[in-house]
Amino acid sequence: MGAVLRVEGLSHCYANGWKAIEGIDFSLEEGETVALLGANGSGKTTFLLHLNGLLRGEGRIEVGGELLTGESVARIREMVGLVFQDSDDQLFMPTVWEDVAFGLRQRGVAIAEARERATGMLERLGIGKLAERAPYQLSAGEKKRVAVAGVLILEPKILVLDEPTTFLDPPGQRELLELLQSLPQAKVVATHDIGFAEGIAERAVFFEGGRTRDNGPIGEIVNRYRWRVVERE
Repeated sequence: MGAVLRVEGLSHCYANGWKAIEGIDFSLEEGETVALLGANGSGKTTFLLHLNGLLRGEGRIEVGGELLTGESVARIREMVGLVFQDSDDQLFMPTVWEDVAFGLRQRGVAIAEARERATGMLERLGIGKLAERAPYQLSAGEKKRVAVAGVLILEPKILVLDEPTTFLDPPGQRELLELLQSLPQAKVVATHDIGFAEGIAERAVFFEGGRTRDNGPIGEIVNRYRWRVVERE
């Protein structure tokens, strides 16, 4: 196996002068899952938003050996599937199947084929019965699965998830964990949920003050920084 993602010297300063991340180095191997841990404001979300070019800072990002640039960003976004913290930011079509099919339609896939593939993906994730429902009618856990389906249908190399257990009750968290465990893609997961992190990841990176302060096996990082990982606003 080799690295499917490499980040070197990544920094980002917002318009208000806040330097959210500074000098981040990171790598992700094929099939590996890495948890990003740290308090709110430590830079995790800013980092994630750079991985498919939603934010552009200073530094170097390679996905699948391809450098992220203005010219390559569309191809990079096909390889890096981002699941937002709030599923409502990702679901906006009248029905669930249309939301899942949206990315395919943007690629020019005919509506009949897009619908067939979308309903197939929903069945694969155990939520086929939701295909004709409106997203606003769904539970938080159902919305999260639909958001994941809309990303998976585009067959990304990497899944990036920002606080995926937010708004989920314990059964929903367990269902999401089992779903993600079953997927072959490499994953980067930012979370405050220690149990979820330990269930999904082999390795963790601890963020503090916009920098990566530590990196190692998930158990070691959790034991070292547990009290700071669970800090919330």
